[in-house]
Amino acid sequence: MRAIVAAVLLALAVPAWAGEFPDPKPRDLCPVCGMVVSKYPAWIGSVVYQDGHAHHFDGAKDMFKYLFDLKRYAPRHRAENIARIGVTEYYEVKRIDARKAWFVIGSDVLGPMGHELIPLASRADAEEFLRDHQGKRILRFDEVTREVIARLD
Repeated sequence: MRAIVAAVLLALAVPAWAGEFPDPKPRDLCPVCGMVVSKYPAWIGSVVYQDGHAHHFDGAKDMFKYLFDLKRYAPRHRAENIARIGVTEYYEVKRIDARKAWFVIGSDVLGPMGHELIPLASRADAEEFLRDHQGKRILRFDEVTREVIARLD
């Protein structure tokens, strides 16, 4: 009986978002650049589909490239079937909802693929990061365009 109560209490203690973004498997490749994603845990981006299938990326930049060109990178998938999009928050190194993140561009921090969008959980964190790392601009998810991504390459 104690084991059952302990299991229930443990389940209740797990945040609602836990498991929201599955971890990449050791050999999962970024569908954009082909790099092994698990080698860069501080940079993982994830797109999770309604059926639970996920694609992982070695940075937000490649994740946005994927989202902007699903026909090229995931011809069997459709945008309307995407359930969640996650990015790894820079300071806490945990995945957060990309649609709620603040992204700094033009900083002196490089990711696995060079210049990168740096995801942060709050406007205050983004402003601090921008000051500390000579960032150029803060963007929200919907403000990231193909042109912004092209300028990062």
